[in-house]
Amino acid sequence: MEEIKLYLDEAKELMQKAVDHTASELLKIRAGKAMPNLLDGIMVSYYGAPTPLSQVASVTTPDARTLTIKPWERNLISEIEKSIINSDLGLAPQNNGEIIILTIPPLTEERRKNLVKQAKQECETGKISIRSVRKDTNEGLRKLQKDGASEDDVKRAEDTVQKLTDQYSVKIDELLAKKETDIMTV
Repeated sequence: MEEIKLYLDEAKELMQKAVDHTASELLKIRAGKAMPNLLDGIMVSYYGAPTPLSQVASVTTPDARTLTIKPWERNLISEIEKSIINSDLGLAPQNNGEIIILTIPPLTEERRKNLVKQAKQECETGKISIRSVRKDTNEGLRKLQKDGASEDDVKRAEDTVQKLTDQYSVKIDELLAKKETDIMTV
């Protein structure tokens, strides 16, 4: 039945979005390695307007523990430094007049465990989103049954929704396992 297929396609799409969102949230959790996306949330005052750091400077990683920020305009160095200091990253910028250097300190064991907890929390949020999609889809399917869809078709569709839920939950578990390994590797 066409309506059932629409419900299943929408469920699949929403569950994939939940996985993608979880993956993007996990990227924000730093694992002790210098990665340019660590600075994605930093906003710099550029001629009075808050602007993402990536739009006013290039960020590179010369090695695993260092980030270098090269502003496109030299007068932005102090603004970028101020933004980094005021962020919750806990990093101390150093500059040589042309570039800003950020040294990423190694993580303590306690900090690593806290980051793993944070990663688990993000993954649980993703799984909750997936279960919510399952619930909404099943409710929609039951309404179709009341409106005349066959009970067998609806039951098969509900089984498919459960399989999708399991499939996407496993994807989130895989993301967590990868991130946990990444965080705990010294």
